[in-house]
Amino acid sequence: MRRAFLAAVILAMSAGLAAAQGDAPRVADPTPQLGPVTNLPLPRFVSIKGGEANVRRGPSLSHRIDWVFQRRNLPVEITAEYGNWRRVRDHEGAGGWVHYALLSGVRHVLVTAEVAALHRDPSPDAPLAARAERGVVARLDECVPDWCEVTTDGITGWIAKADIWGVAPDEIRD
Repeated sequence: MRRAFLAAVILAMSAGLAAAQGDAPRVADPTPQLGPVTNLPLPRFVSIKGGEANVRRGPSLSHRIDWVFQRRNLPVEITAEYGNWRRVRDHEGAGGWVHYALLSGVRHVLVTAEVAALHRDPSPDAPLAARAERGVVARLDECVPDWCEVTTDGITGWIAKADIWGVAPDEIRD
């Protein structure tokens, strides 16, 4: 009887230890991660400020340039911060380190659908304002749960979030 009791205690203790070591399901942390330099949320979207931005292997001028972004206003996602450097990734997942001075907080999105409809209101039944082809970059205005208002070439319209990259799926903007 005593052995059975000890075995049960040991089993319960080992189950508790296993749960403490990560074998139990984890609850998602509701607190967003903040960048150590800017204290802004990570990840977050920004855009390329000028016509060119060097993308380096590491966060300093001594690191090799892997490629150059050559499109003004292209949206990128910041995933890390180190001093004056931001690790970014583009819509294809390619990433590297960019100096913060080459980035802008003015938000833009990239059309990823072959052809996306821009509606006058955030509804698939609303009249069309225009159509945008894959690769179009547009300034991001406001967002509701499934739609974002964007402006490109002087045309403003609502586009489905599923057709763009550069905004979080649950992001709301006024």
